[in-house]
Amino acid sequence: MDWSIQHIARLAGTTSRTLRHYGDLGLLEPTRIGANGYRYYDQAALTRLQRILLLRELGLALPAIAEILDDRRDHADALEHHLRWLRDEQQRLDRQVRSVETTITKLRKGEPLMADEMFDGFDHTAHRDEVVERWGAEAYRSGADWWSAKSAGEKAEFTRGQQALAADWADAANRGLDPSGPEAQQLAARQYDWLAAIPGTPRDAGGPTAEYFAGLGDLYVADDRFAANYGGTAGAEFVRDAMQAYAVHNL
Repeated sequence: MDWSIQHIARLAGTTSRTLRHYGDLGLLEPTRIGANGYRYYDQAALTRLQRILLLRELGLALPAIAEILDDRRDHADALEHHLRWLRDEQQRLDRQVRSVETTITKLRKGEPLMADEMFDGFDHTAHRDEVVERWGAEAYRSGADWWSAKSAGEKAEFTRGQQALAADWADAANRGLDPSGPEAQQLAARQYDWLAAIPGTPRDAGGPTAEYFAGLGDLYVADDRFAANYGGTAGAEFVRDAMQAYAVHNL
């Protein structure tokens, strides 16, 4: 049994044009093409489409999806993996709902707000696409699994350390320090150690590779979301220059 492209597009909440685009990219080939030129899809194609749509919902770009589909050809095994991702996302959204509800309640009652409560569920996944496109799906999966395994207290502690490091970077940039000077290089060493603790980062025996470390500095400048962590573009440029100097002299 198979279904026409129009039927599948309607059921999946997408368009025939999108399905044809998936076919052109090699993501979803039609099972057959009828005499009328219509594309038809069988059960295996529908299962593959379900995987594609799930990965799109997770925020992955099409090249990354192609890589994952090639890596995991057994649909049932792959869908179990996707299901774990969906359940993690469901739990994260539930935590976000509770966090926002708590903030609303405390604001209306005039009670003090707690930072750990306000940002519970607001995880690192905002930059999923950048990680996957630059360093591969496995790098993202390793980091995501590592983060998900942490307790709420461990996540809060790690986030506080990250925020403290970002604040120290911004302060150093505001003071106009030399990116290659000793204080900036101490910050770069802290940045290196922080990244070394995260599984999935491209690395050699000692930790993140020089190419990854320096390239990450470029990303901080190129993406406003990253730059905001360091006080804006000027702060991110300071971080980038310090990281690149560290990579040249230490990695």
